[in-house]
Amino acid sequence: MTHEDTLPLPHRGDHLFGHPKGLYVCFFTEMWERFSFYGMKYLLLLYLTKYHLFSDAEGLDVLGSYAGLVYAMPVIGGLLADRYLGMRKAVLFGGILLSLGHLGMAWEGHAAYLQDGQRVQDTFALRVFYFSLALIIVGVGFLKPNISTIVGRLYPENDPRRDSGFTIFYMGINIGAFTATLLCGWLGETYGWKYGFGLAGIGMLVGLATFLYGQRYLGGHAEPSNPALLRERIAPFLTRERLIYLGALASLFIVWVMMLHIHWVEYSLNGLAAITLVGIIGFILFRCTPQERRNMTVLMILILFSVVFWALFEQSSASMTLFADRVVDREMFGITFTASQFGSLNAFFIFTTAPLFSVLWIWLAKKGREPSIPVKFALGIAQVGIGFGALVLGAQFAMDGGDVAKVAGFWLVLAYFFHTTGELCLSPIGLSAVTQLSVQRVVGLMMGTWFLATAYAEFVAAQLSKIAAIATEEGLSFELSEAIAIYGNFFESMMYIGLAAGLVLLAISPFLKRAMSVGKGGGQSQSAAEATTFTGESRTG
Repeated sequence: MTHEDTLPLPHRGDHLFGHPKGLYVCFFTEMWERFSFYGMKYLLLLYLTKYHLFSDAEGLDVLGSYAGLVYAMPVIGGLLADRYLGMRKAVLFGGILLSLGHLGMAWEGHAAYLQDGQRVQDTFALRVFYFSLALIIVGVGFLKPNISTIVGRLYPENDPRRDSGFTIFYMGINIGAFTATLLCGWLGETYGWKYGFGLAGIGMLVGLATFLYGQRYLGGHAEPSNPALLRERIAPFLTRERLIYLGALASLFIVWVMMLHIHWVEYSLNGLAAITLVGIIGFILFRCTPQERRNMTVLMILILFSVVFWALFEQSSASMTLFADRVVDREMFGITFTASQFGSLNAFFIFTTAPLFSVLWIWLAKKGREPSIPVKFALGIAQVGIGFGALVLGAQFAMDGGDVAKVAGFWLVLAYFFHTTGELCLSPIGLSAVTQLSVQRVVGLMMGTWFLATAYAEFVAAQLSKIAAIATEEGLSFELSEAIAIYGNFFESMMYIGLAAGLVLLAISPFLKRAMSVGKGGGQSQSAAEATTFTGESRTG
């Protein structure tokens, strides 16, 4: 008898609006987790540069290392949950760490100041800050991949409700992201950083309480596959389960030290990328059939191009946030928005455009004109380049004439629009490509590779942003025209990178299309359209 055979059968009382009640438990848990995550993400760089007087380069190093580790850790957390803990215990443990981390972020200490030209910082508050980031990083690793897995297990195989269930679930992600960047960004920048970070922490506590209350609606689907393995004693007073928790707690100090020494993160990501690449190339060369080899090669090319896309796209919380804070006229429709609130535009445009893309792919498929996966990737990368083109135009208009004016907020809105439509062409399609082009016995590894590529791109994004760094940490003021010129030149470079990468991929897409086979029936159209509906945090599952 398998573990699945012992699970309780669902009955009518376990459902609400045609879906398992467990779906809504996962919906609200994930909504509040994303609320806490995005609530602090767009505040992070502003907090470091404006309160603790970090240089742009120092702040970007912290942001890039944090984001890279956040997107890498779910690979480990998902593996531990699959093999040992089960999803429920992993989510609970991750939620506790996340709550502690976000609440720790609310400890500001005293603001940094200049004394005799030297920067004086609250070193204790900064150590608390770095340890709080470590709690969040490890917590996300345990919670993020497993809450999505629970949703999938709530539905029997081939259940027609599965797709709409995931659509509902991912709407929770976007609601959390949208409201967090509006509320936490407004509180943090208007009334004090601790209030923005504190609200994010409260959001995570609400999400944890929701999951604790709703465990009975999960129907046993989130339990360990082999509970006896967890109870197995490794030492007289140490079970395997306790060992996992202790190992995770020990990893907090490793991550803490890595955040204090940013180059360690860089070495780790570079080493992991090299090992993964060599391992996959070896597998493709020696353990694949000719058609599998072609499919896997196409997939690796797409993953490499995805690194370019995410490195450009993730300028949103880096250079684009500093741009919004320093040179953008943020008053629109009679309302003055904070710089971090512009981050909510990504979730807003996903709300409004994802259903349109889903319908578009289906309509084109019926006419036999749906673009291939490589073409969709090329369109996505090109659109993120076009988004930067909007910022270049905005900078040029601000510099025209005798007087230099701030850049109109409209151009930033337009940039976010094109970046989001680019994301909808690439991100969900990428997940679909991984499942279709991977050799089935390594599909989990390839999905992990997709996530690791995103993690690497997060770090690269921060390094790129340092090109547009402006010296402000020593009390130096900057001319508006000088700042606009620096950001304008940087965004122009990003525009050319995006357009060039998109054109290169578009040029080779006919060869990639001929090389790959997506299986009997071509499966691409349906899965790609459905994945578009599910997007919103698809790069992390």
